Amino acid sequence: MNFRMYNYLKSYRFFAQVADGIEDLGMQEITALGASDVKPTFRGLYFNADKAVLYRINYMSRMITRVLAPLISFDCHDTRYLYKMARCIPWPELFGLDKTFMVNSNVSHSKITHSQYAALVLKDAIVDTFNEWCTRRPDVERINPDVIFNLHIYSNKATIYLDTSGGSLHRRGYRRHAVDAPMQETLAASIVYLSGWNGETPLYDPMCGSGTLLCEALMHYCRVPAGYLRPAFGFEYLPDFDRDVWAGVKEQADRDIRDLPQGLISGSDSSGEAVASARSNSCRLPGGKNIAYAKKRFQDIERIESSTIITNPPYGIRLSRKQDMGAFMKELGDFLKKKCTGSKAYVYFGDRGLIKSVGLRTSWKRPLKNGPLDGRLAKYEMY
Repeated sequence: MNFRMYNYLKSYRFFAQVADGIEDLGMQEITALGASDVKPTFRGLYFNADKAVLYRINYMSRMITRVLAPLISFDCHDTRYLYKMARCIPWPELFGLDKTFMVNSNVSHSKITHSQYAALVLKDAIVDTFNEWCTRRPDVERINPDVIFNLHIYSNKATIYLDTSGGSLHRRGYRRHAVDAPMQETLAASIVYLSGWNGETPLYDPMCGSGTLLCEALMHYCRVPAGYLRPAFGFEYLPDFDRDVWAGVKEQADRDIRDLPQGLISGSDSSGEAVASARSNSCRLPGGKNIAYAKKRFQDIERIESSTIITNPPYGIRLSRKQDMGAFMKELGDFLKKKCTGSKAYVYFGDRGLIKSVGLRTSWKRPLKNGPLDGRLAKYEMY
């Protein structure tokens, strides 16, 4: 197969996976980064992009989970035909024997019903092609592979993709230490974006945990690309990868990074272990040492006035005394009302049933999922 026959090279159209509930934010973001003809679909966005835009979205997007490049599509009613078509791809031209790979698969509404078996068939086709061409095969790696392929079969129509992100983009690379049930980075970035915070007021997280919200706030304000710490991307395995274009995109994005002023972003937590983790995580980012941390219960904070408060209170497995959760949230409401005059608070509730326990009127609420949790982001204004 001539690599120019790959689907994405015919149309320069890609698929971006995005979490449920933030499709509109993802659409706005990739459009601002240069994507065109963006169309929402189930759990993602189709869009057009040239090389520079594709690289820029992977490097800078804070809300997209991954970007897939379609290699081939075909009608597929059984695994024998899946294997036959997969053997048509010259896999050794995409990656070498010294690289590891893995296959993800999703199958629905098709005669092929087993996703894991479909992935195994595609894996076998890749390995057999290498054995035929090179008499050796590359290794499969499930934890941190060099290159990832995605197989999607829906209504007996199969598409094989190369993951241009090289793994989920929510893994920024700064979070080496985490507390129980950490917030996903893409969700934290969405919360910071929805708050409208732009650095004109101090930002404080009184229950910072391992610091994900504060790190995403730093990256937002300082214009640190979301992929700043990623060592590699999957688009480097596309047959038309242009190293010079990628270097130019990265250089331009990195040039826009700015310093974080002292005192602009701060946080605290009742757990000393959490504070240590948050400090260690944020120090991996440019300007991260300028985030101020303290070991302190939010109940013991004297005042946070005329500020932006963004926080994710503990709930469920993050709060062992379940019978105290209502009282805990009531304390949070009293804290916001009495000690946060002139501030705006954006509180994410993994358990939306706890909102009523806060005892304050919300300005608005927005559904936002954190993995399997159907949470809510609530805004409070303290006058």
